[in-house]
Amino acid sequence: MSDESSYYRPSDLGCFGQIGDNQPELAKRFFDWYGAVFAEGALSAREKALIALAVAHALQCPYCIDAHSKGALEKGADLDQMTEAVHVAAALRAGASLVHGVQMRHHATKISM
Repeated sequence: MSDESSYYRPSDLGCFGQIGDNQPELAKRFFDWYGAVFAEGALSAREKALIALAVAHALQCPYCIDAHSKGALEKGADLDQMTEAVHVAAALRAGASLVHGVQMRHHATKISM
């Protein structure tokens, strides 16, 4: 499949900055905040990169997965750490689905009475 025939085109990630073309002040605020979020703080840049990678998988955003895979590697994470972060995200998604089963059970019991 060519780059142009896919809904998610990898080349679009490089165009993200254009999101501010029609609203530059809003884009500036977002990008300033985004940069501050990923700055060293109580968490290291590597830890934040791994969190971002896990969240990217939970959100299932291919642009985010590409960007945060690269970012995690650049911040010193290795493939074992990155894979483990993805498993953490997958476990949370699975657990969130399963815990909603409790709601289903309550609802089904109520209807069945």
